[in-house]
Amino acid sequence: MELNRNDMASLIYDKMNQEKDILKKQFSQSKDKIGYFYVDNLLPNEIAHSIQKIFPKPEEMVLKKSIRENKFVAAQMNKHNPLLEELIFAFQDKRIVDLIAEICQIEEAIPDENLYAGGISMMGHKQFLNPHLDNSHDKDRELWRVLNLLYYVTPDWNKENGGNLELWPDGLHKPQVTIHSKFNRLAVMATHNQSLHSVSPVVFEGFRCCVSNYYFSTKPLESSDTFHVTSFRGRPENKMTDLMLQTDTWLRMNLRKIFKKGVKENPHYYKKDAKN
Repeated sequence: MELNRNDMASLIYDKMNQEKDILKKQFSQSKDKIGYFYVDNLLPNEIAHSIQKIFPKPEEMVLKKSIRENKFVAAQMNKHNPLLEELIFAFQDKRIVDLIAEICQIEEAIPDENLYAGGISMMGHKQFLNPHLDNSHDKDRELWRVLNLLYYVTPDWNKENGGNLELWPDGLHKPQVTIHSKFNRLAVMATHNQSLHSVSPVVFEGFRCCVSNYYFSTKPLESSDTFHVTSFRGRPENKMTDLMLQTDTWLRMNLRKIFKKGVKENPHYYKKDAKN
């Protein structure tokens, strides 16, 4: 059977709706700092396995490698297996968006058809994503980023392999909350001015695969939220890296005061009129 976004959205909705009360409680208990919840066995196992099998090879993706991060990403989904695009946009089905907004007690959530900073990603041995705040807005700087959805599809991925989502609700000088990037798990986290998060370095000879979406809103999650570029920090043990990344953020923020939408357009979004 060939699955489309509506089929997968129905499966996702049914699973999450069954666990809605548990997910609401999980998010409520964490929302005073960095709200989050996760749901396991999101899709039938055979579907989740099929998603992982069709992930593109690293050389078919874009390598983002710097002091800030080291990972493979892709947002131009018409260059890859159509099932990946169907899955990504299943998370943008109104039933899913409204249900997640209800779980997170958010009045409004708007999916992003442009996949700005979303799409798919892979991390292999020694790859990482340093602690950071996501860019506060969408690509046109019109909507506030409010939720980050991460769906993990690597079978038998152990927590000890690294590549796990880390939340820093009390800053870098306090222990982080680690959310295992477990196979067939969806993790959802709030994004605001205090949502510092990272991905731990991968220490395994293999790739952790992830499907990601962002939801936006016409107003921020917190009344104190202000515009900011993606703002990186170094891990607690990397003091020099932290200093360099704070300086980098300061420079980019000051550039944004002059160039409201950046010096150049961020290429990481889905250009729907682009051909294969």
